Amino acid sequence: MGKGISGDARLAAAPYDQWVLLSPAGGSPRPPARYKHAAQVVQDKLYVVGGSRNGRSLSDVQVFDFKTSSWSALSPARGSKHPNHENDATGGSFPALAGHSMVKWKNYLLAVAGSTRSSSSLNKVSVWLIDVQANSWSAVETYGKTARDGQSVSILGSRLLMFGGEDNKRRLLNDLHILDLETMMWEEVKSEKGGPAPRYDHSAAVYADQYLLIFGGSSHSTCFNDLYLLDLQTLEWSQPDAQGAHITPRSGHAGAMIDENWYIVGGGDNASGSTDTVVINASKFVWSVVTSVSARDPLACEGLTLCSTTVDGEKVLIAFGGYNGKYSNEILDSFFWDCLRICGQLERSSLLQIFVLKSKPRNLVQPRLLQSAAAAAAAASVTAAYAVITATDEKTRDIVATDDFDIKRAQPASNSKKFVAEIDVLNGENGKLAARLAEVRDENSKLKDKLDMTNLSYGELAKELKSVQDQLAAEGSRCQKLESQIAAARKRLESAGSLENELEVLHQHISQVEETIATTQRRKSGGVWKWVAGSTEVDKQLPNRKRKRRICYSFEAACLLPVAGCFLKVLLMVDLENMSPEIILFIFFGGGTW
Repeated sequence: MGKGISGDARLAAAPYDQWVLLSPAGGSPRPPARYKHAAQVVQDKLYVVGGSRNGRSLSDVQVFDFKTSSWSALSPARGSKHPNHENDATGGSFPALAGHSMVKWKNYLLAVAGSTRSSSSLNKVSVWLIDVQANSWSAVETYGKTARDGQSVSILGSRLLMFGGEDNKRRLLNDLHILDLETMMWEEVKSEKGGPAPRYDHSAAVYADQYLLIFGGSSHSTCFNDLYLLDLQTLEWSQPDAQGAHITPRSGHAGAMIDENWYIVGGGDNASGSTDTVVINASKFVWSVVTSVSARDPLACEGLTLCSTTVDGEKVLIAFGGYNGKYSNEILDSFFWDCLRICGQLERSSLLQIFVLKSKPRNLVQPRLLQSAAAAAAAASVTAAYAVITATDEKTRDIVATDDFDIKRAQPASNSKKFVAEIDVLNGENGKLAARLAEVRDENSKLKDKLDMTNLSYGELAKELKSVQDQLAAEGSRCQKLESQIAAARKRLESAGSLENELEVLHQHISQVEETIATTQRRKSGGVWKWVAGSTEVDKQLPNRKRKRRICYSFEAACLLPVAGCFLKVLLMVDLENMSPEIILFIFFGGGTW
């Protein structure tokens, strides 16, 4: 909340809980329409930084002055003494941003995360500092976490709380990181209990400097309407059982906290825009609908911003930008920033709260969390402890009042002794409950130790199981190899049988050939005399003509053999050395002729 600023007469005359148009002064230039930008109010001015239009990230800083109702463009100079690579890439101009968050710290604006055109910011969360008084900007050198957009950023003192979002690989996140603005060091916060599912384009707020509220958002396929609460002291997540109006799932909405009331406006469920402006009481977790607009109203959009401030002493909400199928830079009607006057409501609520505090509540609605017997039994011990403490306090107040009354009215002192005895009894019961609570805590501690041991054993068993599975896989591969080898051997054995059959056939053929050869040799082994004498078997096989011819040849041979013998004898007797060659030739040729 800033100090009160002046608005126009239309705002003063506007009804409460209704969005009204706050038009700029005539002739005032209007900034480009946009969504996924960031906005904050500092002193008398609304600062709008970056955003997206037609798929292009914007790098301008636009300022709306509430006193003059006029727009102006701010061109801050780079004042960083230690610029990072991204600053060098952008030169002296402010970097183009979209999907980032912005918070107010002292008189500075801190732009956190988002998508940029620089490659140096792909691996870490970028933080830029805008000094609105010096009209300068600088990049804050931090050693942060994964770069992202669609995250939520809240401020608590000098700490930034960043939750969820989507990284540059479109992986959804549900981690929580805290940036210490004094040291510019990031710290990741881990909770033992499960928190919200990974999401982006949700909203977050800090309540009572102790609790972080997370509402809505979406995954890549589902929009949420759940509400989560993180206790920043115990770092435990819980999901309150909120009552009141039913809130539809939405993402891309905007929220702003005023006192204990958290206002949510805009958003959508990937099919249509959310038309209701809703509020939840952070102390009672009761939803209610403040007002509604038509489905085509600029408020039923995604990617808008919502800020809270005080105008003429009245607390207002300011909405600007967004996208519902078209861009606009109109206030309300054409991507708007609208003022929801809630001062009267807060004043009436304050009066109602005063009455409620003084009057005993009636027609109380039991929280749905305790409507079941099991849940009521679970809370019985805690309720009893609080009841004892409350009764003790009431009795103590009664004793003090009674003592005063005794002094004034001089009543007997026996009543005081009676009350003291009752207090002692209650203190004894309180001590028993405290002892029982200590026992329960001890049991919880033991159970936690057992759970840790079980988890450790489970981890070891999981490793052993993995090792056994690997061994089984190796044995399975070996079995497959052996089976393939056996199948090949079987095939070879089957082919060996056919080879044996072929070999047997060859053996038989060889035997037949050998028998044929032996028979042939026996037939040819008779010599000349057998040929001359003839063979009965052969003669029987020859035709008659051939047989007669052979008989003639045999007779001639029988006649010539003696002559040949005589001729050879003559040759042996003749001295061939002393004989002329003509005579030798005559003997050979003549004898042969004869």
